Amino acid sequence: MDVLVLIGRILFAVLFLGSALGHLTKTKVMAGYAASRGVPAAVPATAGGGVLLLVGGLSVLLGAWADLGALLLVVFLVPTALLMHAFWKESDAQARQMEMIQFQKDMALAGAALMMVALIAHAGSDLRLTITGPLFDIG
Repeated sequence: MDVLVLIGRILFAVLFLGSALGHLTKTKVMAGYAASRGVPAAVPATAGGGVLLLVGGLSVLLGAWADLGALLLVVFLVPTALLMHAFWKESDAQARQMEMIQFQKDMALAGAALMMVALIAHAGSDLRLTITGPLFDIG
């Protein structure tokens, strides 16, 4: 089981680390798009999102309080889905469909991250191939 969880952590984290890179190196461009979607304080929100993605992604990847890292990703994903992919506001059918797909993707990833929190916190020190044990205990 440990190897499968490690592979899953790696595959999961790569998506967020790549996105963190974009958020932190192209902050102004991404913030412009965020502002166009109605995100308040778009530059700090974009940079803050990049930090959440980076810290959460590295935590999950390395297995250093990976339960906390997965929770940080949820903190990023849910507001992102609601603010950036508000498909219910779209009048164009194609745009609505594209935003709905992105909304559902973000919510599904948030659900997977919550499952990761529970799995890691429940497994506790029995889960190997990590740098630290979990921060939370929901044994």
